[in-house]
Amino acid sequence: MLKSKGFIFTNKEHTKAGIMSTILGILASATLGIAVYQSYLNGGGTSERHTAAALLAVVFMVVGMGLGVWSTIEKEKYKLFTVLGIFVNALAFGMLSLILYAGAYVE
Repeated sequence: MLKSKGFIFTNKEHTKAGIMSTILGILASATLGIAVYQSYLNGGGTSERHTAAALLAVVFMVVGMGLGVWSTIEKEKYKLFTVLGIFVNALAFGMLSLILYAGAYVE
């Protein structure tokens, strides 16, 4: 008796919104990381450029989280990038929260 190979052919694909959510989360995390590093090199001082970068990262996070949540409702699609996008955007939001928390208590 021959055993089947177990191949399953499907027409599922990754959601475009989930992929974009992941990309925006990575961009937000990288933007915040670079802004923190530049601030560190500047001796802890911030400038308008660092503030603008953090604001841009917030826009990336909000749009990325919205796309990630919106792509969860799509049926018959893979959820890898959807979940990854939500996770990366939540991680970037946690990073921003930590930066703001630490900045509020620096003397």
